[in-house]
Amino acid sequence: MNLSAPFIGRPVATTLLTFGIALAGCLAFMKLPVSPLPQVDFPTILVQAQLPGASPETVASSLASPLERHLGQIADVTEMTSSSSLGQTRITLQFGLDRDIDGAARDVQAAINASFADLPTNLPTNPTYRKINPADAPILILTLTSKTKTPGQMYDYASNILQQRLSQLDGVGQVVVAGAALPGVRVELNPYALAKYGIGLEDVRAALASANANSPKGAIENDHLHLQIYTNDQATRATDYDPLIIAYRNGAPVHLTDVAEVLDSVEDVRNLALAEGRPAVIVVIFRQPGANIIDTVDRVRAELPHLQASMPSDIEISRGSDRSKTIRASLHDTEWTLVIAVLLVTAIVFLFLRDIRAAIVPIVAVPVSIIGTFGAMYLMNFSLNNLSLMALTIATGFVVDDAIVVLENIKRHIEAGRGRLEAALIGSREVGFTVLSMSLSLIAVFIPILLMGGIIGRLFREFALTLSLAILISLALSLTLTPLMCALFLKPWPRAEHRTGGLDPFAKILNGYERTLDWALRHGVLVMSVLAVTVGLNVILFRIVPKGFFPQQDTGLVYGTIQADQAVSFQAMRDKLLQLLEIVRNDRAIDAVRGYIGVGAGQTNSGLLSGDLKPKAQRSESADDVINRLRDKLTKVAGARLYLQAVQDIRMGGRPSNAQYQYTL
Repeated sequence: MNLSAPFIGRPVATTLLTFGIALAGCLAFMKLPVSPLPQVDFPTILVQAQLPGASPETVASSLASPLERHLGQIADVTEMTSSSSLGQTRITLQFGLDRDIDGAARDVQAAINASFADLPTNLPTNPTYRKINPADAPILILTLTSKTKTPGQMYDYASNILQQRLSQLDGVGQVVVAGAALPGVRVELNPYALAKYGIGLEDVRAALASANANSPKGAIENDHLHLQIYTNDQATRATDYDPLIIAYRNGAPVHLTDVAEVLDSVEDVRNLALAEGRPAVIVVIFRQPGANIIDTVDRVRAELPHLQASMPSDIEISRGSDRSKTIRASLHDTEWTLVIAVLLVTAIVFLFLRDIRAAIVPIVAVPVSIIGTFGAMYLMNFSLNNLSLMALTIATGFVVDDAIVVLENIKRHIEAGRGRLEAALIGSREVGFTVLSMSLSLIAVFIPILLMGGIIGRLFREFALTLSLAILISLALSLTLTPLMCALFLKPWPRAEHRTGGLDPFAKILNGYERTLDWALRHGVLVMSVLAVTVGLNVILFRIVPKGFFPQQDTGLVYGTIQADQAVSFQAMRDKLLQLLEIVRNDRAIDAVRGYIGVGAGQTNSGLLSGDLKPKAQRSESADDVINRLRDKLTKVAGARLYLQAVQDIRMGGRPSNAQYQYTL
């Protein structure tokens, strides 16, 4: 049975099939998402509950414990962690990788409903939950600064303009605005004045609620018209509350300003962001699952001039941490490695075949195999990442084998005097099942990887499948396109001419190889001894060489968490943040640095720091060297610890930590 005969006899159909594979691959390549790693979603749900004014201990016992008892009964929960702070608790549930996140969300809602009987009755709102991916990271951070606007005003513009517009862009997922809060009016009561007039806190609260209610105003109606009266008389500025009467004492009104100081402020004053020592508002942008990071960042960049035009002129928008820079560089290097590998394979084939017509076969077969793999990757919802491109680079050496085996056998028959068509039919028939068995044996090597479970299995499954797909496409081309091209392009070339042809160095190489082989066969004991020593040295080197999950990267970005004592005030934490930022900003390798307090759980004793290193051309140290140099200086800030890490494009794991390694007991 000759698998190649139908394709050799139909050159037009075979050519169109090849063009179709190449065209589909080219179109798919432009649509494939780009990411550092294959998409591995951790089915994780965050549950939040609030009890304003309660201490962390009270929150843990009255909120966290009842919720944990019910949430812990959900099937396939692999990890549950809780964090209780002043007035709120956060419970993170991580499920098995095979668990459907939507089904898990329904179970979480049912568990929350079942816990209502055990929760305090004075909760302002019911516990809420949302799906999160703890392994995800921001793709871009924007910084808003102004010389005249307050952080509250900048936050208002950011949440009402930037957040809304950015969320509408294709590929953009969550957009988080941090560093301040929406504008609000703060009423700071004077307890001595309240005692003087005999007014309680509830009296003030009721008066404020009554005065600020947006109640119906009625309507005007006659025989011909019906007009609804509408006006918003809610107080939005501090001056609007000046005439508010709280109570009457001895026939005289007691105004709000008699017992309190009314200020224009923000809803939550325990939020702070600093960029280069100046108050700022931070906009953190995440991508949608499976979105192309590079394309998404490019869309945000293209939208920034329009966003700046819609903002007040005294608010400046600047780009901070940009993960697409290192991803672009990494993928660009990997793509060039793939191109160079294809060119080297083609050059070596040409040098040793010494026939430009024969070299055309792998020159066409190898790129078409690689390009066609992009089409299969698109159908399987894969992405262009470091592992899939590495698989294609490795596959370059595999896919050329099939073409070379078929090409060499057909060329042997042509050199023996057969016609091109006859040689193609006979040669392809002789090695057809050999090539098939070779390809299947290579694919069988990756079956254990496909059957691996857990994070490692999910991570390397795309690598194994991409490599297997490239081999399968190469197999198909070696049985269809390669015999056809041999029948069309190869020409008879006597073996003697093939041997000489003015290229004597190759003959010398062959003769040298023959002499070396003869010597090795005569000294078998010595050769086997050298082999044994080599294996032993490899075992020793394997034990010595450092090992890790992924190599440490220098992305030009650093990230850190700040931790202080639980009892520290917001003002004291602000001072510590300023000291830490000053130390980091003064380092010679730092280009920009930002700090935050009150982000996430809203704890005033913790904060975040992110910094941009100068380009590698302007610094001699790696990111780890910079962190090690800063570590001693940062310990001089009393009462606060800053844990710095180098940001990695390749991030795995379901829980963030303050160190590179983390053990959970």
